[in-house]
Amino acid sequence: MYDKTIDLKATFIQEVTIKSMKKTEREEGTVYFKNPKMMLWDYTKPKFKKLVINAQKAWLYVPEDRMVYVQNAEDVYRSRMAVKFLSGIGRLSEDFQIRFSKDTPFDGDGNYRLVLTAKESGSGVDRLHIIVDGKIFQILQCRFNDSFGNTTRLRFSDFSLNTGVPDKFFTFKAPEGVEVVQMPQ
Repeated sequence: MYDKTIDLKATFIQEVTIKSMKKTEREEGTVYFKNPKMMLWDYTKPKFKKLVINAQKAWLYVPEDRMVYVQNAEDVYRSRMAVKFLSGIGRLSEDFQIRFSKDTPFDGDGNYRLVLTAKESGSGVDRLHIIVDGKIFQILQCRFNDSFGNTTRLRFSDFSLNTGVPDKFFTFKAPEGVEVVQMPQ
């Protein structure tokens, strides 16, 4: 299923627990993926923001701040294993050691609980915990910790596969009056 997906649309809930502040921030929206190397995270709650990545550029647009941050996409893909994995350019068996969760290999709904350990260190994420639908093999949940001990949990639902998401979704033009900040490489 992973290799046969040309494009995907899903709703998501993202919860980031910031260890140093002992607080969890929750965001929601719609995510679009298209092979190869294209993603759009369209956040709608609690605040609007947009993360767009294609093969050349990555843009993070924060309307409330009237800023867009621009970075070379290769820098993003090179430095973030989770982004590689979610964008479809990560090859599971090449990038990860895969095993069932030791405690509970299945959840109560018959879905697979897997632990993916990065084969290369220094990728930003050493281990991904995922739940994969037992019937259609889509990723339902993904959890990982960063080097600061913060935990990110993503839950996906309402999947639409191979619907012809247009390439233009994965480019961004800053609105008038928005400051464009080029991030260092």
